[in-house]
Amino acid sequence: MKYIDEFQDPGPAARLLDDIRASVTGPWALMEVCGGQTHSIIRHGIDQLLPDEVELIHGPGCPVCVTPLEVIDKALAIASRPEVVFCSFGDMLRVPGTGRDLFQVRSEGGDVRVVYSPLDALRIAGENPDREVVFFGIGFETTAPPNAMTVHQARRRGIRNFSLLVSHVRVPPAIEAIMQSPDCRVQGFLAAGHVCSVMGTREYPELAERFRVPVVVTGFEPLDILEGVRRTVRQLERGEHTVDNAYPRAVRPEGNPAARAMLDDVFEVADRAWRGIGVIPDSGWRLSARYRDHDAEHRFRVGDIATLEPAECRSGEVLQGLLKPHECEAFGTTCTPRTPLGATMVSSEGACAAYYLYRRLDLPAHRESAARPVPVPAPAAVAPADATVTDRKDGSVV
Repeated sequence: MKYIDEFQDPGPAARLLDDIRASVTGPWALMEVCGGQTHSIIRHGIDQLLPDEVELIHGPGCPVCVTPLEVIDKALAIASRPEVVFCSFGDMLRVPGTGRDLFQVRSEGGDVRVVYSPLDALRIAGENPDREVVFFGIGFETTAPPNAMTVHQARRRGIRNFSLLVSHVRVPPAIEAIMQSPDCRVQGFLAAGHVCSVMGTREYPELAERFRVPVVVTGFEPLDILEGVRRTVRQLERGEHTVDNAYPRAVRPEGNPAARAMLDDVFEVADRAWRGIGVIPDSGWRLSARYRDHDAEHRFRVGDIATLEPAECRSGEVLQGLLKPHECEAFGTTCTPRTPLGATMVSSEGACAAYYLYRRLDLPAHRESAARPVPVPAPAAVAPADATVTDRKDGSVV
């Protein structure tokens, strides 16, 4: 297959579903790690088409969602300084900090700019040598390499007024933390294909063996996800727990050696706090001592900012797979995309945002709040759980 539409074809999807139904004796609980996979699952109703024995649990793989509140507060403090040009991707501007967000800082006169690449921020620094330019570097193994390259370029070109506010995290330690939780129900993982396209699969066999869980590297289109589910269920039914690459068109076992070399040069592994979860050992990166001059947290002395997560936001339970978004009492009532309590309702990869966008009208408990005049697209058509996939002319895929 060559084009995206081919990975959304109802015919092969129906055959994959038939194969899963024929093999499952379950029950099995699988976690999709990435928020992009979560949105694809909810948008296309994949979880509702699977047999009842197979449950999909949404994992912590949304980069915006896991950025802790105290890092948002550090960004707000830096962006409020008159000498600073604060650059970020657009999805971080509406993430609530303590009492305000980056949009509000901009409305109050802060120089907050949306960029489409960290190299845009480096260009701004080169053009404005009298200003301090900061880029907000968040995310997983997918976004860390270009940010590392930007810092490397800044040092090589002698651009000293550029710095990076770092909040990068790593997937394997998060999987380890999830499996060590006493409340864990996960029996198999759909690993994030784009992360593995950078890092390869070398970190997963030890986790699969130690926790006796299958780990299947999975893509993001409906057929990718169904194939990942099919392979994971097959392993569980056979009592196997190996690492399987179901996304070979993008993932090689060794990943991207050049990107990994850049990460090793610029960053060093460190403990990181995850929003709503807490500190996970060795779960992130910070700039190494060689590049410490470009660390915004040190440059602007905001390292002592510490913030407590709001008790009313249960995003931490959602990110750990302990709670489905619609099971939160604030979902669709006090927490909406316009009035978010946490990043999971704001981010384009957040699980709460996915349920609000595609499912809120199907949830009886929230019909009244869903009637509020919030300008969101119409929810995707959802087939009943025992439906046979036949057509997608109405806009639904499977």
